[in-house]
Amino acid sequence: MTLRKFVACGAAMLWCVAAVFAAADGHAQDYPARVVKIIVPFPAGGTADVMPRILAEWLSRKWGRSVIIENHTGAGGNIGAEIVAKSDPDGTLLASPPPPLVINQNLYPHLEFDPREFVPIVVMARVPNALVVNPDKIAASNIKEFIAYTQANPGKVTDATQGNGTTSQLTSEMFQMMAHVKLQNVPYRGSAPALNDLVAGSVDCMFDNLGVSLQLVKAGRLKLLAVASAQRMASLSEVPAIAESLPGFESVTWYAVVAPPHTPAAIVDKVNGGMNEALGDPEVQKRLAELSAEPIGGTPQQAATYLKVEAERWKNVITAAHVTLD
Repeated sequence: MTLRKFVACGAAMLWCVAAVFAAADGHAQDYPARVVKIIVPFPAGGTADVMPRILAEWLSRKWGRSVIIENHTGAGGNIGAEIVAKSDPDGTLLASPPPPLVINQNLYPHLEFDPREFVPIVVMARVPNALVVNPDKIAASNIKEFIAYTQANPGKVTDATQGNGTTSQLTSEMFQMMAHVKLQNVPYRGSAPALNDLVAGSVDCMFDNLGVSLQLVKAGRLKLLAVASAQRMASLSEVPAIAESLPGFESVTWYAVVAPPHTPAAIVDKVNGGMNEALGDPEVQKRLAELSAEPIGGTPQQAATYLKVEAERWKNVITAAHVTLD
């Protein structure tokens, strides 16, 4: 009798668990049944904000549901990332450059989330980083002249970054290490405020992605000395690569979309499919090209592999350059 009750109880529990998973799967199949929220952990105005807005507009039209962007900034992207990490796995998304996904775990002594638990969906695109300067503050016209100037003025050239631990700062640290120079780090909360001060002349230079800064270069408000891609860009063939002066130098900023831990595969696949379709749209590609962005796309598995490789790469830079948050 006791055994029969035990078996019956166990069967009931299994039925309940199956019902829960069936309900979750049904919810996922209906996604999106309401407004989709994409959290960006950096300020409005920079490429990290503009790029997901382009795709959100496209997805809104395709799905017939509003796909909105919310900016939750601070702590090198950790605040926004933590919000998503602690969100219900109902389709809330995080769109972010590298810091909170592959960098910050090597810099912060404690995080309120584990970036490895996010569910990777897709790498949207990548943008080469580049060295831009205020033309009124820096007379150098190429990378060799800039290196010579900074070597002659150690610690005096102010270098704006998107914030401590961002790809902007890490690119700068890698440059200083390879060029044997010393810059004065001036951290901001994202590209937009840093570029504002660079244009105003409050700081001298910046290693920024070309997404927004290239428009300022074309307007004559900033000077582009070199790109940080492995080779010259076809669209900017007259601009040298830093690697031409510092062999092996390479830095690009990518932008990925991930979901909270335990997000159902059906939701992941639905978002991945929508993102890939958007990235193949000629109008989206045109708008990304205006940000100097190369569309990537691919499967969630490819995104997961890419994030793992990038985490190891930036960990090596942080270790070699002895980068800290101080």
